[in-house]
Amino acid sequence: MPLGPHASASRQAFYESIAPLGLAPLWEVLHALVPPRPATAAQAALWRWQDVRPEVMRAGEIIGAAEAVRRVLILENPGLPGQSSITGTLYAGLQLILPGEIAPSHRHTQSALRLVLEGLGAYTAVDGERHPMTPGDFVITPSWTWHDHGNPGKEPVIWLDGLDIPLLRMLDLGFAENQAHPTDRPPEPTRPPGDALLRYGANMVPVADERAPTSAPLFVYPYARSRAAVFALARGTLPHPVHGFKMQYINPTTGGSAMPTMATYLQLLPKDFASAAYRCTDAAVFSVIEGRGSVEIGDEGAKRVLEFGEKDHFVVPSWQRFRLRAAAETVLFSFSDRPVQKALGLWRDALE
Repeated sequence: MPLGPHASASRQAFYESIAPLGLAPLWEVLHALVPPRPATAAQAALWRWQDVRPEVMRAGEIIGAAEAVRRVLILENPGLPGQSSITGTLYAGLQLILPGEIAPSHRHTQSALRLVLEGLGAYTAVDGERHPMTPGDFVITPSWTWHDHGNPGKEPVIWLDGLDIPLLRMLDLGFAENQAHPTDRPPEPTRPPGDALLRYGANMVPVADERAPTSAPLFVYPYARSRAAVFALARGTLPHPVHGFKMQYINPTTGGSAMPTMATYLQLLPKDFASAAYRCTDAAVFSVIEGRGSVEIGDEGAKRVLEFGEKDHFVVPSWQRFRLRAAAETVLFSFSDRPVQKALGLWRDALE
């Protein structure tokens, strides 16, 4: 253990003598373990679509979807190099599937979300039900459900992946299982497309289905519906000083978060909207579906202003002060680990 600022030679000798016993002095690290405010190595960062899209397409030239299993470029936080993390608990990446390709079926303990960014004609299948993927759609792959992706269409399709990989890594709970099937033919669907939306998408639940799944059984939230809902919220009401008009995707069987480890939101910022300063303990990943604007992140003396446009992505780290500004009418999708923090009674926020 390194010598503390007030440690004497005899104290250091004591530390060295107890180290082989698997002991260490708390008083040397207490302030780092229990800091006066949340501390994170994650940094505010922006990924511009105009910069990253060409690289995603280049990935399609060097490796096939079947070989890669999932052809994804990770959005790696500059403060967390080599950790495949965008925040301390979350992973994000951009996935590409080309016409005629199939990403083979597997399942894993990690929960996953997809936000479709570009292209038509692809699908994702969850537990035997295929969902066509349309830009803006939010798709759920619950933990330990079989899923694959395919593109029988005529154009490339790109989407944002969000997973709780770092969180499960902390808990030593991350593992997966692959399903054997010919890579040139996907598994046959066992339920008709849209079945989950018909069963659970009208604020109703089948009487014979009394389960309360931890993740929403809908699997897909079509953007046309979600967009209409957030714009309806904006009619005749004033925007929230921080969030503008913001709605949470929910599990219709419980009323809680659509996913047990990740909260997901759709947010409308009117043109020229400037939010109040705000901070919260859950770091958030934002994807710009429509519009353009900026986000100011950080406290006095350490502020960064990130200018964003459509399909750009940015991250606001835990407990860092931020303000949003909309140069045009803007729609943002975002996700964070808030359900975990709230379940543990740890979530905090502050309007400043």
